[in-house]
Amino acid sequence: MTTSQVKPNKVMALYNKLTPLPFGRRFFTLMITRMAPYFGSMGPLITNLRVNHCECLIKKRRKVFNHIKTVHVIAICNGLEMAMGVMAEASIPKHLRWIPKGMSVDYTAKAGSDIRCIAQVTPEQWTPGDMLVPVTAYDDQGTIVVQGHIKLWITEKPNKA
Repeated sequence: MTTSQVKPNKVMALYNKLTPLPFGRRFFTLMITRMAPYFGSMGPLITNLRVNHCECLIKKRRKVFNHIKTVHVIAICNGLEMAMGVMAEASIPKHLRWIPKGMSVDYTAKAGSDIRCIAQVTPEQWTPGDMLVPVTAYDDQGTIVVQGHIKLWITEKPNKA
């Protein structure tokens, strides 16, 4: 069976069901922030989700400003972690599970606009052990404002007795 023929997991199926509806992406994002409430602190929106790829939008507004009125890097890191977590939940093979172990990022430019956070992996990366998920945040002009990776620990699910 090819990747396109595999039945989507619950997260991917929910996204596919909701996104054609009016406000579907907003409702999907709200459901995610109910499961992980801290993510709601930056007012995110999941704008694109497919297996092994997720994009999260953070609007430039007062609640995410730093002292120079750009988007605070911690809000961006929160958006990157959200993109990674949703991507992981929508993509991980059924026999595996994940937990984050760390994050390493570089601040490369001022974040003076809305920010698009992207997490993306390849199917071959889903193996037990450490997995580095590349994460990148872009401004409205396509400039990279934060880049790095989030380290996941991937393990086999225990057998159910």
